[in-house]
Amino acid sequence: MSNTVTVLRALRSPRLLSREVLAGMVTTLALVPEVISFSIVAGVDPMVSLVASIVLAITMSILGGRPGVITAAAGSVALVIAPLVHSHGVQYVLPAVILAGIVQIVFGFAGLARLMRFIPRSVMIGFVNALGILIFLAQVPHVIGVPWLAYLLFALTLAIIFIVPRFTRAVPSPLIAIVAVTAIVIIARLVVPDVADEGPLTGQLPGITPFLVPLDLDTLQIVWPTALSVAFVGLMETLLTAKLVDDLTDTPSHKGRESWALGVSNILAGFYGGIAGCAMIGQTVLNVKTGRARTRISTTVAGVFLLALVTGLSSIMGQIPMVALAAVMMIVAVSTVDWHSVKPSTLRRMPVPETLVMVVTVVVVVATGNLAYGVLVGVVLAMVLFARRVAHVIAVSRTVADEGDAAHYEVTGPLFFGSSNDLVDRFSYADDPALVTIDLSRAQIWDASTVAALDSIENKYREHGVSVEIAGLDERSTVFHQRLTGRFGA
Repeated sequence: MSNTVTVLRALRSPRLLSREVLAGMVTTLALVPEVISFSIVAGVDPMVSLVASIVLAITMSILGGRPGVITAAAGSVALVIAPLVHSHGVQYVLPAVILAGIVQIVFGFAGLARLMRFIPRSVMIGFVNALGILIFLAQVPHVIGVPWLAYLLFALTLAIIFIVPRFTRAVPSPLIAIVAVTAIVIIARLVVPDVADEGPLTGQLPGITPFLVPLDLDTLQIVWPTALSVAFVGLMETLLTAKLVDDLTDTPSHKGRESWALGVSNILAGFYGGIAGCAMIGQTVLNVKTGRARTRISTTVAGVFLLALVTGLSSIMGQIPMVALAAVMMIVAVSTVDWHSVKPSTLRRMPVPETLVMVVTVVVVVATGNLAYGVLVGVVLAMVLFARRVAHVIAVSRTVADEGDAAHYEVTGPLFFGSSNDLVDRFSYADDPALVTIDLSRAQIWDASTVAALDSIENKYREHGVSVEIAGLDERSTVFHQRLTGRFGA
């Protein structure tokens, strides 16, 4: 019998169902302060981001291709939208979000999500480690410069989280800790920084977001740069999060479906809420790793519970101490880091280029605060280092016939721009006899640079009055060579 937890299996099992429900609830509590903080960064009302997060969470629970992923108004999207709001006003957010959603839908249906397979393992490890650092650093302001009572609550939260699992795992210890510490604050009327300090919680849902700008080319010119950034930053973080959950749960996901579903969700969130979002990586790790959620039930509960908090329990939600939530997220951050990857024994065994890619990815992410930038830089660096390594694996051997009237060269290895540029220097043009054969049966032509290099070799031999034959090409390389040879000029 498969160990995969499905929605139907969870609904039939009280133990699994309670695990999913409780994971969704504790994840929601950790979600609220970040969503409110990100709304301030973006320059929009906190209720806008909270309502958009409800729409995103529920819609992605129904349409998404990766169960367990928490989708909401995220910081990376807020950072991209903020300049548009500050320069042109909040009314341009809706058209930007709609256009971003359309781009994501096209991306998903076009199958471009398969590009995720080209992200190397070293970049993924750097991504995960940087994520842990960012989550931890984001909590530090909530535990610095606070009243001394807050530190006692922080310690109490940590104690409950670590001690409770020794007695029971029926209820997630982070949820018990948050509820217990909040109850203490309310009953004892303690004055410590709480969720309400992050932004006003009115408890009233906004209506449909009005379209307040003209639908013309001028509006398109204003919003398209932001829309593309929102689309691709959201896609990158969502697909990387989906891949991370794939690894955590040892189950596959449908990246194309996750992509177009994100586009649909963002368009809906734009019309009812007003801002876009993407996968919340820290909360997803909390949901899947700490809460052990495996189905769409947990993310649906997260969206519905957030709706209940925003509408009916906003006053209680506002009294949750920030240090309690910070303690939970700090533990999540520490558990997110792949500590095995930074052990001295592991680093000694790993190739230097792999370690360099991981470190650069972490540094760029932490320096910019943007996971997408780190991944892009890491992938480019990995490609450059890979091309450099592969460029040096080609070998050229030369043999001369016993009669001395012919020379035979055998080329071994992949021929592309990185390796073929040096190929020209591997031949003895002045010393070779009148007939030369270049055997490529153990090589393949991969780009135009290689064809140009072979043309250059033939031209050099002709200048010495030598006849050249290129032999051994496979069918694909032959067709490619015939199509391009002689078309690069002198």
